Amino acid sequence: MKTLHTLTAVSALAATLMLGACADMNTYPNANTGTAYPQQNTNSYTQYGVVQSITLVAQNNPTSTPIGAGTIAGAVVGGILGNQVGGGSGKTAATVLGAAGGAYAGHELEKRNQAQQVNAYQLSVRLNNGSYQTLTQSSANDIRVGDSVRIDNGVATRY
Repeated sequence: MKTLHTLTAVSALAATLMLGACADMNTYPNANTGTAYPQQNTNSYTQYGVVQSITLVAQNNPTSTPIGAGTIAGAVVGGILGNQVGGGSGKTAATVLGAAGGAYAGHELEKRNQAQQVNAYQLSVRLNNGSYQTLTQSSANDIRVGDSVRIDNGVATRY
């Protein structure tokens, strides 16, 4: 009978971990593969202009994933602690609830630790046709206000 309870607890823990793996992994389908940030410009042709302003901005790191070691470790520790409580079917329920609570706590802690800010540059460019375009990119590439730039696929470079 004890083996049945242990098997039930392990199965419940495995099911909890598998459900945690189904969470959104913060994928960015519109991200330009040339930079680490989603681009506001989706033009696929080259444009020319003059930089009007450059602003340093903070962005969340898009490569961080909240599901990982913290979630798994929390589930294991919570399951172990829950298994120490009660007896019989109450012990199984405590193990499952402990694993679920531990997974949630570990997930939240890991999310807070990985929500790091990274610096990016926001460039306001007056294009040769008179319109304005704002770009966000990871590096200013020695671009200064007043420089002539070429914009290829949402990335500005001096020319």
